[in-house]
Amino acid sequence: MAAVERANLTVASNGRLVIPVGMRVALGIPDGGPVVARLVEGTVVLEPIAVAVKRAQDYVRQFVPEGVSLADELIAERRAAADHE
Repeated sequence: MAAVERANLTVASNGRLVIPVGMRVALGIPDGGPVVARLVEGTVVLEPIAVAVKRAQDYVRQFVPEGVSLADELIAERRAAADHE
């Protein structure tokens, strides 16, 4: 099935919006699959949740050196704080 690059859509009275199957396939969104909606400069952007998570991870990675686990650092900090109580 060919990807649909542009489509005129209608928002139903209950707020539902149907994304054409060609777009869903191109984005890797399965039927009933989760998407993230965000407003960017007056435009609604829909993306698969996996893409949104990857984008967030890439953003955070700019500030955290490779091989550093923020979870491990937080656990270590909490244990150190508990030791001082």
